[in-house]
Amino acid sequence: MIVVTGATGNVGRPLVQALAAAGEQVTAVSRRPAAGEAPQGVHYRQADLADSDSLRPVLEGADALFILIAGELLMGGESPAGILDAAKAGGVRRVVLLSSQAAGTRPGGLSHARLRAFEEAVKESGLEWTILRPGGFATNAYAYAEAVRGTRTVAAPFGDVALPVVDPADIAEVAAVTLREDGHTGRTYELTGPAALSPRRQAKALGDVLGAEVLFVELTREDARTHMLQFMPEPVVDGTLDILGEPTPAEQRVSPDVERILGRAPHSFADWAARNIAAFT
Repeated sequence: MIVVTGATGNVGRPLVQALAAAGEQVTAVSRRPAAGEAPQGVHYRQADLADSDSLRPVLEGADALFILIAGELLMGGESPAGILDAAKAGGVRRVVLLSSQAAGTRPGGLSHARLRAFEEAVKESGLEWTILRPGGFATNAYAYAEAVRGTRTVAAPFGDVALPVVDPADIAEVAAVTLREDGHTGRTYELTGPAALSPRRQAKALGDVLGAEVLFVELTREDARTHMLQFMPEPVVDGTLDILGEPTPAEQRVSPDVERILGRAPHSFADWAARNIAAFT
């Protein structure tokens, strides 16, 4: 059995589907009950990574665990050791951690300190471990959806700074492979898209898929920060803006790891937009 935390999110949902399609027994864990019918072989359970005691029943009898830390849990909560102790008590032998590229590229950054702590705990756990470090998600473009629908505009800071954003479906496929197959123990994989793309070029890609011009409007860093603080912790906002505005060469580099593991090129931002264009219409 494979336990997937964050099972209803942009990575967790396609991961659960991929594992179920491969015939795995999956326990899909989220803070809130999942809506809709579960795929065959999938059991949805309610638990919270902020409380390792709530995880113990869902981890009982599991072979592998996918850990996804997001939202306020990036700033604090249950200790990594507590979660991993619960996993070991349940019989887990393999763990895959979804971390972030910035955990490696910005080792002193406060915004990713929690993920670095999880990385260290996973490495010291005695379990078979794999760490996935994706760059920015293509799904962050959902933030543009309302404005694209209403006024055919995209508003973002740092309009011409390009980063190789990754399709979360690719992250999910890589996670499925590393959870199911041998040969990935002790590896850290960096996951990106196939090419660096700026927000201005993302707006053009959305317009191309829509068949209509999408105007780009550049925000100041402060305007973007004010907006992001409505739904992200302050250190995460500041760390994110640092990456978006002044990326390191490593953060702009296209990684070969998605293609190496999946045997195909990663999906482009345009591929992601075409598959999810309903959100923008």
